[in-house]
Amino acid sequence: MADTKTVETEAEKPPRSVRVVLLALMITMMLAMLDNMIVGTAMPTIVGELGGLEHLSWVVTAYTLATAASTPIWGKIGDMHGRKGAFMTSIVIFLIGSVLSGMAQNMGELIGFRAIQGLGAGGLMVGVMAIIGDLIPPRERGKYQGMMAGVMALAMIGGPLIGGTITDNWGWRWSFYINLPLGVVSLALISAVLHLPRKRSQSRIDYLGATLLTVGITSIVLVTTWGGSEYAWSSARIMELIGIGVASLIGFVFWQTRAAEPIVPLHIFRSRNFTLMSIIGFVTGFVMFGATLFLPLYQQSVQGASATNSGLLLLPMLGAMLVTSMVAGRVTTNSGKYKIFPLVGSVAMVIGLYLLSTMDTGTSRLTSGVFMAVVGLGMGCLMQITMLVAQNSVEMKDMGVASSSTTLFRTLGSSFGVAIMGALFNNRVQDVMSERAGALGSKITEQSAQLDAASLAKLPVAAREAYQHAVSAGIHSAFLLGAVVAVTALVAAVFVKEVPLKGAGPQKDDESAGDAAATQPPLVDAV
Repeated sequence: MADTKTVETEAEKPPRSVRVVLLALMITMMLAMLDNMIVGTAMPTIVGELGGLEHLSWVVTAYTLATAASTPIWGKIGDMHGRKGAFMTSIVIFLIGSVLSGMAQNMGELIGFRAIQGLGAGGLMVGVMAIIGDLIPPRERGKYQGMMAGVMALAMIGGPLIGGTITDNWGWRWSFYINLPLGVVSLALISAVLHLPRKRSQSRIDYLGATLLTVGITSIVLVTTWGGSEYAWSSARIMELIGIGVASLIGFVFWQTRAAEPIVPLHIFRSRNFTLMSIIGFVTGFVMFGATLFLPLYQQSVQGASATNSGLLLLPMLGAMLVTSMVAGRVTTNSGKYKIFPLVGSVAMVIGLYLLSTMDTGTSRLTSGVFMAVVGLGMGCLMQITMLVAQNSVEMKDMGVASSSTTLFRTLGSSFGVAIMGALFNNRVQDVMSERAGALGSKITEQSAQLDAASLAKLPVAAREAYQHAVSAGIHSAFLLGAVVAVTALVAAVFVKEVPLKGAGPQKDDESAGDAAATQPPLVDAV
């Protein structure tokens, strides 16, 4: 009995080594999330010094492509050869890419170095989630959701502010160099404290599968990035990319059934919960990144908010997401029950997105803030629960690929969300501008449907009012689509099966086999 009480006490309060590792993981998570937001703020200054405006989009696209393509590979490497080594290697590659990006002398170099940085970034989030999956039993994992949601909210709110401050006072190169001290601290803590068992797999990495998956993901991301902006959706280039992407992914799935050590073992999708969490994660990414793109635009263009503090404009949504995530995590830990959260989260997300679609030129900031809080409540119920349930649905040996696959689906969802919601928004803005301002309206938005504050201030009063109505109409279409897509998450949530987490009672069915493997003691040595 005494031994049992000791184990229970340690479960309630993890040893100091685990807490130190969690601190290092949160720092690394901050690295992964802050980068794009800081760099995005610095981009006008970067273009002013390096030139190459026509290649501007590739600074972000190269990073996104490399991150998405490398994510599943990092997860598999961690499963095969040990998570600590794979994670630390990804941090080192990310830091090398950061230093090189800060030293870039032209736009071509910056794009290439950003791709290197993205290769490392692909292993950051996967490493964080998989190591947490190794250290913290599923039943206890919910307590740490608030930490992860807090880091995410801090990055989204503080990123633009930090980026602007660094660029204005130290220069744009420090928007990359700032990663170094954080990365070094994270590496030092992980190296000293994290002691996971080393793995020695005799199998070789599935290079053909990795190549097919990389080509498929790259094609999809390029279609969603270029479609409707660089090229028309019906253009030959977009059709070629769609064909290459579909063929590569079909070939990838076919090969995974035959590979000795597949990059993404298809047997993990036999778990109903894992497949459903992948769908919900895709929808959450679709909605979240669409919201973070269009809400500041609406508040700046229609409600007259300042662009300087753009991150603060999302505070109602991010604050609600943080609080809800903490509550959901605590309830899950105390009760072992979690199905209610995907259900409530999906319902709140559908309602919140519909409410956002009703905003017009007369909507007050208070009203829009309430609408955003409803969406944030929904996302808070979904963001971390999807990863928890996905990890709980697989065996310990597949923790890395489960984490990477869930992260990948969320990343692809964000790409599709930004592209499709953006296409609807742009088309609607241009149509309404043509209706309300005639030829002048078409000329104003022929380059871009998104005007910055300076361009908006220069417009005649009539044209400015027409643009505000156009943005409201575009917001309506974009968020209405988001609400429809969010219904998919609700349907998926209905079919989620409440498989017990560790400590939630006896395992009752075959699907709980993943839990049995995942309930091993935390694999960490005391300091």
